[in-house]
Amino acid sequence: MGLFSVFTQEVAIDLGTANTLIIHNDKVIVDEPSIVAMDRTTSKIIAIGRKAQLMHGKVHDNIKTIRPLKDGVIADFQAAEHMIRGMIKMIKTGRFFQPSLRMVICIPSGITEVEKRAVIDSAEHAGGKEVYLIHEPMAAAIGIGVDVEEPMGNMVIDIGGGTSEIAVIALGGIVCDKSIRVAGDDFTSDIEEYMRRQHNILIGERTAEQIKIEVGSAIPDLDTPPDDYAVRGRDLMTGIPKEIYVSYQEISHALDKSITKIEDAILSALEMTPPELSADIYKTGIYLAGGGSMLRGLDKRISLKTKLPVHIAEDPLRAVARGTGIALKNLEKFQFLIKA
Repeated sequence: MGLFSVFTQEVAIDLGTANTLIIHNDKVIVDEPSIVAMDRTTSKIIAIGRKAQLMHGKVHDNIKTIRPLKDGVIADFQAAEHMIRGMIKMIKTGRFFQPSLRMVICIPSGITEVEKRAVIDSAEHAGGKEVYLIHEPMAAAIGIGVDVEEPMGNMVIDIGGGTSEIAVIALGGIVCDKSIRVAGDDFTSDIEEYMRRQHNILIGERTAEQIKIEVGSAIPDLDTPPDDYAVRGRDLMTGIPKEIYVSYQEISHALDKSITKIEDAILSALEMTPPELSADIYKTGIYLAGGGSMLRGLDKRISLKTKLPVHIAEDPLRAVARGTGIALKNLEKFQFLIKA
């Protein structure tokens, strides 16, 4: 690339429902929530990422917060474009001109052609001259350190914000996969619903997210349980703000239904797996990545259900982004990248 490297900037983007990560020069430069705040009267973008997240649920009539992605795909085309463009601007190039961009963006494996086109168009409108796509489970496998090109079967589960991606990978391709729209966002809404039904307290999305982080659990008996967490919200009976304490056992009960759906999808993917690859998976086990895999006891629960060893990736939140960055550096090597 030599001379042209001056005019081309390479970025790897993990465009997630909950968070967007951008890798440039092997470093995670941008790690921001996937949200924008817009002025309703002028349609101008006021804030992107963390600043917009702070406004979420606290805005007045003139401002609206938008999460451009839903269930792993673009739901609001214009907001997605503004978000990608704004986050790319966060990369300090130190140059007088805007270089052309070569991008690798990861997408859910269950995405339709129309949804794929929306990602490509958004990237091109945000300044992408060359756009490549990579499936999330494949990016997660590369990020975890799995040799995806060898004839060995590996099962990777990426539990993100909008989708849970389950894939069996061998010989540089996805042999069988299952993509379900049950993931971190569903855990959050399950907690909101539980608090309303069980404790008569109304809480917002950000509070529910915080409960999930502080006391979220997939099983009701942990070896090292977290302390009970103080939750503040509005009492549905009196309308007055109040505080209650919740335990991890309660939250494990609230999340049970959604986790069962993920378990069923894993079993379904294992049923579709060719027998030779099943033999490999028995030996290698299951790899977990994505923010949802950080839920306490989830690895133990999946292991009990499948009778297979379960390994959580180190820094699971960034595994997909890391893999996307590696794919960007080796565009010629990885034939499975989809050229837009």
